[in-house]
Amino acid sequence: MSVSHKTIGILHPGSMGAAVGRQAIVGGARVLWLPHGRGSATAQRAEAAGLEPAADLFSLAEACEVIISVCPPAAAGDVAEQVAQSPFRGIYVDANAISPERTQYIAALLSERGITVVDGGIVGPPPRWPGGATWLYLSGPDRAVRQVNELFAGSPLEPVLIAGPVGRASALKLAFASYHKLSYVLAAQSYALAHGHGVLDELVELAGRILPQTPLGRPDQLVTAGPRAWRWAPEMREIAEACQSAGISADYLGAAAATLERWTVHKDDNTVSLEQLIADLQDLAPHLRAVTDHPQAG
Repeated sequence: MSVSHKTIGILHPGSMGAAVGRQAIVGGARVLWLPHGRGSATAQRAEAAGLEPAADLFSLAEACEVIISVCPPAAAGDVAEQVAQSPFRGIYVDANAISPERTQYIAALLSERGITVVDGGIVGPPPRWPGGATWLYLSGPDRAVRQVNELFAGSPLEPVLIAGPVGRASALKLAFASYHKLSYVLAAQSYALAHGHGVLDELVELAGRILPQTPLGRPDQLVTAGPRAWRWAPEMREIAEACQSAGISADYLGAAAATLERWTVHKDDNTVSLEQLIADLQDLAPHLRAVTDHPQAG
């Protein structure tokens, strides 16, 4: 079947999922989504992207040859289990920021139902023209990977095929995220430290000269972590799981997740300020002073 006649489903269209669905539509596919239980913001995104509502998961599963899961990491397993209970028997693309082990578990679960799983890792912002590049790394069964590649070839969502089984695309995604997203946490820590000692303006000026393209050198870039922290915090847990399976210490990832969880109150709030993010970190100060004053405290 040609790409122009494919019907695919997106579960569930946040800003990234809606943009992914839009690129498939531009490529000639029909894209369905599930409005039941979703908020008005999700509905507006889906409508703006050209996605069509399905009555329920059963209807979507019967109509689609490909289902793409783009959801918060913590929901990836539940979404896969729901699809496993549906009549779907096509290609399931797990494009979530989850550990290779979790991806492999999902693949085993769905393969028992006759569903072919492709491992996907999205790197970059929601794809659109004009804009920055976004990549969709794919691994898994060759034929299925090629079919998913055809959906997005030539679009702002650039497919990159990785030879090997399910799990390799997820591993690459998390390896990159462990550096990229932790850089925001480290920058926030540096800003809070500087603020606490009255040298924040000097740090901004110094970092802007020496590290101008990093979150430390660009406060406007750092504040974008606030609205996304609700997704990034569980991603840190997934990275920790991937590290542990590779025999690598993951202690610092727990601390990073705890930092990001302090910002979850700013979910999707693009007006949050640097001052607010710093303030969210500063209530640690009394505890830290107590530990310093009483080093034998447990």
